[in-house]
Amino acid sequence: MTERAKLTFCSGTGIVTGANFLLEIGGKKILIDCGMIQGEKLAEEANWEPFSYDPATIDVLIITHSHVDHIGRIPKLIYEGFRGTIYSTHPTKELSDIMLRDTAFILSHEHSRDLTKIYNEHIIGQALSLWKTFDYHENFPLSDEITVEFSDAGHILGSAVIKIGYKGKIIAFTGDLGNNPSPLLRDAEAVMADYLVTESVYGDRNHEDKDTRRQRLAEIIQDAVKQKGALVIPVFSLERSQELLF
Repeated sequence: MTERAKLTFCSGTGIVTGANFLLEIGGKKILIDCGMIQGEKLAEEANWEPFSYDPATIDVLIITHSHVDHIGRIPKLIYEGFRGTIYSTHPTKELSDIMLRDTAFILSHEHSRDLTKIYNEHIIGQALSLWKTFDYHENFPLSDEITVEFSDAGHILGSAVIKIGYKGKIIAFTGDLGNNPSPLLRDAEAVMADYLVTESVYGDRNHEDKDTRRQRLAEIIQDAVKQKGALVIPVFSLERSQELLF
């Protein structure tokens, strides 16, 4: 009887945040991302509900990139029993350290519930102690039959497409893909795979080209100057602000 892989979308479907997918293959339980569900507030109630699996039974967590909607529930995963290995690129681990501590600070001001037992220095430190990193295109094993390789997703520093190899087949998880071209990042790399799991946040539209984008920004800035007004631009603090300043 041929062994069948099983893929469960635990969250991050039907909404654009909270990525959390479970791949059961070759006797391993592999999580892809463990993100915060974000809506009107960071501490959405859905984040504190039980996972649809037992965290203590998970062997591996692989992270695509360090945005909070892909890493934000790692402390909860550890609090509830996860003791496996976390894998990502080097920059993703370093940025995740910053982002998780920032999230803990923000959640410390959440008055509707006490989250300090889940989001604290000890648990974040525990997460980092379980974390191993690899470069792009550095193939590494999870078992005798399962291999993993990261390709550049071009989304933020360290963002990766995760390619999992098993018995001659490859299943790839894109995470968020970059809005190429970016002035600070390489373009997303082409990926060959037998099965592809991809994000579709902007799947119903095309972004404008870089020249049109630059011209639109220039017009907005010039209009603010003419009116002698203040220009307020809402951006993500990670990567998008640096790109705008550049």
